[in-house]
Amino acid sequence: MSQALLTMMPDAIEPERAPLPSYRLDESVGHLLRRAHQRHAALFQDRGTAGGLTSTQFATLVKLAELGRATQNALGRAVALDPATIQGVVARLRDRGLVAVGRDPLDRRTLVLSLSEAGEAALEDAVRQGATANDRLLAPLTGEERKALIRLLRRLLG
Repeated sequence: MSQALLTMMPDAIEPERAPLPSYRLDESVGHLLRRAHQRHAALFQDRGTAGGLTSTQFATLVKLAELGRATQNALGRAVALDPATIQGVVARLRDRGLVAVGRDPLDRRTLVLSLSEAGEAALEDAVRQGATANDRLLAPLTGEERKALIRLLRRLLG
């Protein structure tokens, strides 16, 4: 269409637009959770690299420390990671010497993961850093508000 034709069209021909539903981004749970997560990640990395661990690697090592020993699949379920993701995370942790791989004594075909000594040392520093990040993020909240937030987030996750 030429510029002349475009300028000659009356404004009344513009299609009507339905009003947008009322939605405030700064009141969106997803948006606020994402921003809180970003702030926590920044606080976690603020004091260094937490042993060079990503948040997913950190969560995997923390859960493995809690469990003591676990198969890769069980560890993935415990950390809420799909099989492909946990496989990559474990491979990187194993390559760095942070996770030891052994055989299940009851079923020699099954591989069992545990923390190596290096993994325990890396996790010790990272846990301190994670606790500091949690405290700094939650600083504006009272103790009761912190407990309520954790309780409500757990409830949302089922």
